[in-house]
Amino acid sequence: MRVELLAPAGNLEKAKIALLYGADAVYVGGLSFSLRARASNFSLEMLEELVVFAHSLNKKVHVTTNIVVHDEDISGLDEYLLELERIQVDAIICSSLAIIERAKLLTNLEIHLSTQFSVTNSSLANYFFNEGIKRVVPARELSLEEIKIMKQNSLADLEIFIHGGMCVSYSGRCTLSNYMVGRDANRGGCAHSCRWLYDLYDKDKLISENHDFQMSSKDLEIVEYLPKLLDIGVASLKIEGRMKSIHYIATVVLAYRMLIDDYYNSELKELSFYKNEIQKAENRLTSFGFMEGDTTIQQQLYNYRSEMPTQEFIGIVKAYDPIKKLAEIEQRNYFERGDAIEVVSPTKTFTITKVDVLYDEEMKEISVARHPLQKLYINMNFEVKPYDLIRRVK
Repeated sequence: MRVELLAPAGNLEKAKIALLYGADAVYVGGLSFSLRARASNFSLEMLEELVVFAHSLNKKVHVTTNIVVHDEDISGLDEYLLELERIQVDAIICSSLAIIERAKLLTNLEIHLSTQFSVTNSSLANYFFNEGIKRVVPARELSLEEIKIMKQNSLADLEIFIHGGMCVSYSGRCTLSNYMVGRDANRGGCAHSCRWLYDLYDKDKLISENHDFQMSSKDLEIVEYLPKLLDIGVASLKIEGRMKSIHYIATVVLAYRMLIDDYYNSELKELSFYKNEIQKAENRLTSFGFMEGDTTIQQQLYNYRSEMPTQEFIGIVKAYDPIKKLAEIEQRNYFERGDAIEVVSPTKTFTITKVDVLYDEEMKEISVARHPLQKLYINMNFEVKPYDLIRRVK
């Protein structure tokens, strides 16, 4: 059985991009019961539209219902689960037995156990399988060898994180945000307190400078370990990042799609090729996480920030006129006439060209594009399609 590539999406546009660029399934959050409340704007109507779109491509939609449930959160749960079943979502992701039991009682929804439950062994995975859980997302703290042993002894399918943000707390069980600003990370309100800058003291002695200490982990990126995960035979490979941009999602998903397909076709390129593609969108330092066991200082960010905002993504194609050879794009970042650009397509094609002609939405020729979301027209001597992305070549 071929592995599933599972991608995140914070809104409908991102979900469609993820599916078009190679994800076999997307996971999204509704307006309730999701750990990424700020990233989740999917009403039931939007979820239904997404399910119809995904199923038309023979792909799937998983919905996160993974908050730590308090009594005040229970209201509306039954109705919500029944609606998810009605619109035919393919699975729900849960971390609470309260939600799991209601879903089992009221629906036939496929249930996946969230990484927030911190499953670290096959005995527990098998317990949940016998309780009706089809898939388990193990704790992110497992090494490659532990994942292998767990797969050999588990009845449940395993879904493994391969890319994205890593929580500094054990499997995401963080209370820093709640303690510091009253935003409960386990109920969808994480303020990313671990990424703030702090003073660090050894007893009474200040040992940091200019608030330069943080306790965040580097982002996860395990390209070099992915062939081994595929050899192990896990069911799903999961990318994190529901709050990321469409450029990030498209680029990362496409890179992993190419790697997976090349693996199955026995056509693997040098792994640096896939890593370089990912780096075109990645803006934080990365590491392989726990793949080799307990982490070291090399997997952490203790005394500097690593965000490096990228501006290479300049637009998304909305339409193409083959007669005039003009592409209508929606601008996302600054660029100029004369810039070399690369068109990235869901079909795994990368075409480099040059902006020789640039018009605004009134078809007036301009030399600089400086207004995000503006409708523009660029000359293209080859056909482009809606959802193709355009980025500037350095």
